[in-house]
Amino acid sequence: MAGSTEVGTNNMAYGGASAAAGAAQRPIDLVHLSKFTMGDKDLEREVLNLFATQSTIYLDRLRAAEDDRSWLEAVHTLRGSATGVGAWRVASYAGEVERLEGEDRSAVCGAAIEELSQSVAEVNQYIHDLTVE
Repeated sequence: MAGSTEVGTNNMAYGGASAAAGAAQRPIDLVHLSKFTMGDKDLEREVLNLFATQSTIYLDRLRAAEDDRSWLEAVHTLRGSATGVGAWRVASYAGEVERLEGEDRSAVCGAAIEELSQSVAEVNQYIHDLTVE
């Protein structure tokens, strides 16, 4: 994305080969998650709770990133975690901003972090709603 300071919006479509038509309406692709955890509901809960905890840590690391390497490490980790649980919107947007560096990153990092924060908050609320007993 060198030379470009525009970043996509939170309204982008969900990605991922396993995203079923109904999954596009949910912050997490539960079919993907079930396949990823081999249908083990306890493991699903553990993975979701881990994402909820780790996603906030990596958003904080993005906010604190003062160089391209710190930015890349934080956003790449967030992208991988989101892909693992089927949070396609977070993964897709993280993939976009992962490529930002130097002046491009500096120009949009505040907006990118806000966009990621909103998407992560939606996913984490969904996780909370799923896991409340």
